[in-house]
Amino acid sequence: MKVNTVLSNNNKATGHSKTKLRTEAVSLYYGSFQALRNINLDIPERAITAIIGPSGCGKSSFLRLFNRMNDLIRGARVEGEVELDGVSICDRDIDVVELRKRVGMVFQKPNPFPMSVFENVAFGPRRHGINNLGELEEIVERSLHQAALWDEVNDKLSQSALSLSGGQQQRLCIARVLAVEPEVILMDEPCSALDPVATLKIEDLMRNLSEDYTIVIVTHNMQQAARVSDMAAFFMMEEDRAGVLVEYGSTSELFTNPKDKRTEDYITGRFG
Repeated sequence: MKVNTVLSNNNKATGHSKTKLRTEAVSLYYGSFQALRNINLDIPERAITAIIGPSGCGKSSFLRLFNRMNDLIRGARVEGEVELDGVSICDRDIDVVELRKRVGMVFQKPNPFPMSVFENVAFGPRRHGINNLGELEEIVERSLHQAALWDEVNDKLSQSALSLSGGQQQRLCIARVLAVEPEVILMDEPCSALDPVATLKIEDLMRNLSEDYTIVIVTHNMQQAARVSDMAAFFMMEEDRAGVLVEYGSTSELFTNPKDKRTEDYITGRFG
């Protein structure tokens, strides 16, 4: 059945946007298993790029390249270049803590810390040396405003973050990322555990945030990719189960006029 797409009206990435993230001939291995093969991709600044494809094709592994979270997996090894603003982030002398401050991540399921709403958002700034209460209060309020959550929780800042709804918890996690002033926000299926109303709130938030941040989202939801993203990349598995990039381009072009039949088959539901 063909996807009923409502394409994003954004055209920010179709002009001459600066490249924010780049991979060149990147392959990723977990021990002897090759998860990704020869990925070449330029991701534009201040736009939303969606990574789509069937389960197991390496989408999340690709996303984790940009803040080196694959480093936490024993036996993980990267070949090729991964760049942020034209600088390789694979070098051993890269400060990974600073990298993860610049490149934040929102996970599939909301993961608020078991502490107050205020302390969840203040956690990152505290880790980076900010302890002045007045400054922390400004950061928390600003971040919650940016995450479109302030009006809902401004009278609940001392309450446990675990008391919030699922959608509120996910926006709180986004606020927690925003509090350390990143340049890039990675989102790994951020709406998969949410109901439709909460999902639309997150999508509206993403569109607003993309005015100031580079966003890369992994999603299985074709309608969501069509609604929110400026660029889209289709990944799939080859016979040896290595993930490859099949097609990449503007979302409107990829969804309405795909160049590869495998892309067309996937977005119209013929496989995947």
